[in-house]
Amino acid sequence: MDFESLAALSGIALALTCGPGPNNAMLSASGANYGWRLSVPHAMGVTVGFPVLIIAIALGLERIVGAFPRMVDVLSWVGFAMILWYAWRIATAGGTREQVKARPLTFMQAIAFQWVNPKAWALSVYITATYTVSESAGMNTLLVAAVFLVSGFASSHAWVVFGAGIGRWLTRGWRLRTFNSVMALTLVASAIWLALGRWFSQLQRLRSVFPANSLRA
Repeated sequence: MDFESLAALSGIALALTCGPGPNNAMLSASGANYGWRLSVPHAMGVTVGFPVLIIAIALGLERIVGAFPRMVDVLSWVGFAMILWYAWRIATAGGTREQVKARPLTFMQAIAFQWVNPKAWALSVYITATYTVSESAGMNTLLVAAVFLVSGFASSHAWVVFGAGIGRWLTRGWRLRTFNSVMALTLVASAIWLALGRWFSQLQRLRSVFPANSLRA
């Protein structure tokens, strides 16, 4: 991979990892509710999980999934359910009793979420197809994973620090509950958006298989 391609990849990685999405909404909410220290395992799980998914797809996981297309549908719906579950956890947090009982996502839970996150799958397939198909596919795959590891580390911790900073101002009263409600609604909206995107892509696939003329017939 030449310098220009690496620079373009780095820009894409920063834009994808720093932009709004389920992971960053969850990280900022975790920082606000539990603080930076307790949210570090969650942030590290997000940091590591996406590069591992890229490597797995580059090694042939996409071909396995292609042989079992229903697997993607199942993973998408599991991810949809997990986002809604975490949105409910955020919406019901904010009081002293709930804070004591609740815990942020662990390192392994955050990694597992990347494997059922529809956005992570779509992005990893795109990145892998764009940057790892060449004579040096192995080296390029490791380079792509390293770039996303660095950008993901910076982004994940920045969102946690952002949430923790807001959490100091929000304290534990109605302001924190309002913030949690907004974050929960953001997650629900992102889950619905991803589900609609999945439904639209399936509709387009059906239209390509069954043209409009044949359906009218």
